[in-house]
Amino acid sequence: MSTGELLSIEPQELQFPFELRKQISCSLNLSNKTDNYVAFKVKTTNPKKYCVRPNTGVVLPRSTCNVIVIMQAQKEAPPDMQCKDKFLLQSVVASPGATAKDITSEIFNKESEHHVEECKLRVIYVAAPRPPSPVREGSEEGLSPRASVSDNGSLNAAESVSRTRLEQHKHQDNSDDAKSLTFKLTEEKNSAIQQNKRLQQELDLLRREAKRGNGGIPFIYVILVGLVGIILGYILKTT
Repeated sequence: MSTGELLSIEPQELQFPFELRKQISCSLNLSNKTDNYVAFKVKTTNPKKYCVRPNTGVVLPRSTCNVIVIMQAQKEAPPDMQCKDKFLLQSVVASPGATAKDITSEIFNKESEHHVEECKLRVIYVAAPRPPSPVREGSEEGLSPRASVSDNGSLNAAESVSRTRLEQHKHQDNSDDAKSLTFKLTEEKNSAIQQNKRLQQELDLLRREAKRGNGGIPFIYVILVGLVGIILGYILKTT
């Protein structure tokens, strides 16, 4: 902090976090420690490069004023990041009740009867702040990387269990289908066996009646009964 008779200026150096093609600003805090109205004016050795708001003004008694210095976007970085630009802040006692409109360049003339205080400020380039590193989803929730790895492991285990259960369901469905098919084939087999038994019984009955009556059974009927028996026997073998 620079402490003069009229104004206290903070900071003493204008520090800009230099970045190419980016407008950068910093601020000055002016404190009036007197009971007088104090006028100020800010000058620079490179007016095309900087914009000062406000560059002139009045600080009320026992009050403060904030000045913003804006550096225009630069296309090239200076050698070794050194800057030779400088600022000069002039302050002088103004008439009571004075405003910024009442301030003229004449009151800052050293040849006038006014006592002009001057404070030189240099410009310093500092390294721009690094962007924050990307944060993992687990870290955003306050979890450590190990916890996130554990979560991934748990997730993989859950997926494995789900797949196992799905395969079990599929296997169970296939098993149920196989049981249903087996039951159906068994019923068909039993039905064919019963039909075969009936035909055998009918054939035996016909033979007995033929023997009793000394008559002959129609040859075609015998052939049909025999074919049915052969078909039933084939069905029983295939099932």
